[in-house]
Amino acid sequence: MLKLYFSTFVLLLLLGGSVLAQSGTQEPAAVVEVGGAASRALNQKESSYGPSAAIEVTPIEDWLELEAGVTPLFTRHSTEWDTDFLFKKPWTLSSQAEFMFGVGPEWMRTRSSGATSNALAGEAVLDFMFWPSARHKLGWYLEPSYDYAFAPGHDRSLGITAGLLIAIPKRHRR
Repeated sequence: MLKLYFSTFVLLLLLGGSVLAQSGTQEPAAVVEVGGAASRALNQKESSYGPSAAIEVTPIEDWLELEAGVTPLFTRHSTEWDTDFLFKKPWTLSSQAEFMFGVGPEWMRTRSSGATSNALAGEAVLDFMFWPSARHKLGWYLEPSYDYAFAPGHDRSLGITAGLLIAIPKRHRR
């Protein structure tokens, strides 16, 4: 399962720069997000924590960003792997700050007390990105989220993810 996640990220990273039709701006080919996540289940009143990784590409500048991410969340009695694919609308607040609203599907795989379950969910996020310099090489992000599972029980959760942004520069064609 982990191989599938890794393969997806590598594929997006390799194809991201050559597939996108953008002008010669300083926009990176992709942005890697690496950080930590916390989530609070609203139904069970239980919190979980774990690392988070995602990759983001911009197929339509100023209109659409695509993000694929994975987050393993751990509690005392269970482990949940969340894999999402978000469609985000970006707004540039300044040369050093961006805001995005995103929605998309999420697949949740939970292992608890020896039993494994899978669920399809929907996710909505607010993504705040901060770049210390206008060159957008390294930055940080803060991303609150809301998840709603379509499985029986309709689990709902609020979460927050924060971490480091690493821009992957475009390759210049000769």
